[in-house]
Amino acid sequence: MAERAEYRTVSLIAEGGTGRVHLARDPAGRLVALKTVHEHLTAAPRFRERFRREAAAALRVKGPFTATVLDAGPEDQRPWLAAEFCVGPPVVEAITTVGPLGPADLGTFGSALAVALSAVHGAGPALLDLKPAHVLITRRGPKIVDFGTVGRSAGLNPAGSGFLGFVAPEELTPGSRADTPADVFALGALLALSSTGRNPFGSGSPEQVTHRTLHDAPDLLGVPGTEWPGFLARCLAAAPADRPSMPEALAWCAERAAPVPWWEQEPAAGLVREHEEDLAGLLAVSEGDGAATDR
Repeated sequence: MAERAEYRTVSLIAEGGTGRVHLARDPAGRLVALKTVHEHLTAAPRFRERFRREAAAALRVKGPFTATVLDAGPEDQRPWLAAEFCVGPPVVEAITTVGPLGPADLGTFGSALAVALSAVHGAGPALLDLKPAHVLITRRGPKIVDFGTVGRSAGLNPAGSGFLGFVAPEELTPGSRADTPADVFALGALLALSSTGRNPFGSGSPEQVTHRTLHDAPDLLGVPGTEWPGFLARCLAAAPADRPSMPEALAWCAERAAPVPWWEQEPAAGLVREHEEDLAGLLAVSEGDGAATDR
């Protein structure tokens, strides 16, 4: 997206199956994450119609734990989205540093994620793309930084998108319709990962993880406390109707949340500062100044 005059590209920060993400500045100098769609994906039938609809929904999402989508270009040759740039480690890096979360910290994290998912649902679509790589831990708390807009627009198969174990059974079953209960499933899987350090449906080949997701109970060994294993088992139920609703999940987690969020305490806070310092260094090299991090 370097050709977009209104955005000044700073650095390429990621490239994946759906597009490239650049760190950029908007006309006001604000740091943004600028995602451009791979051109071959636009050949999917009705791609632009779906992208236009999904981007409009993403622009409506507002909340403290979601990256704000600021602008979109669905009609450009290579469609794009510009979103708030969030600074912090991915959740797996954060959990590796702080260790598995205990019951109260798990409640705080679950509450924040449920608030974020509720904001997405309130804007229109289910997220259906919640995975560890899409959750960053910032100084203001967790941020969901990708709403799955491109993948849904291109009709990509979730079974092939690299986040098995967080994909609900109905998303893996041909002919089944997935909706907001699938996001409750992903929430439960993320909380299980955060409290045990493991994917609740194990590792291995896509076929193995898919089979466990469809046929086996989740691995919740090591989930702390007396209440959490049962709650996460409900979130990870195979049948969507057996899972709690998102408001129920939010209320359940909020009742058990710690008074001080774990991301505001060491060592997590120190890890966030390291990522902010790395960003400051990147900006200094790329722009020739000592630009401050986004705080």
